[in-house]
Amino acid sequence: MQTNIKPRLLLTDDEERFRTTLAKRLSEKGYEVADVGSGNEALGYISENGVDVIVLDIKMPGMDGIETLRQIKNIDPGIEVVLLTGHGTVETAIEGMRTGAYDYLMKPCEIDELMEKINGAFEVKTKRDERLKKAEERSRLDKLEKAVRF
Repeated sequence: MQTNIKPRLLLTDDEERFRTTLAKRLSEKGYEVADVGSGNEALGYISENGVDVIVLDIKMPGMDGIETLRQIKNIDPGIEVVLLTGHGTVETAIEGMRTGAYDYLMKPCEIDELMEKINGAFEVKTKRDERLKKAEERSRLDKLEKAVRF
């Protein structure tokens, strides 16, 4: 994987000040960052835009982070999700990992720790995407070979 490629991020957190500050700090580190304030907004965003990794707060009004995660995985199972929890709900974070989240962090967290999780999630996604691309190419070649034989 090329280390100079940064993931496209979506920050989803109802705490606007936290979200916008984090978005600014990650942008300064070279990430392409968008931010939204709710699970519904996140679902709308990913339906219209490409996203590699979502940093998702678990505790939000309306649709919580776990339900948002379920719906994200239904829309695009290839998006990796890092959960954030500021309410000591480790059990909920574990439920999120069972639902398909890459990992979780407790708020507040150090920016370097978050970047490590984001980069790890992006690496998993990139490697999976490469394997899928190779499998699709093999499938096309197999179909072509069969067509040429007949």
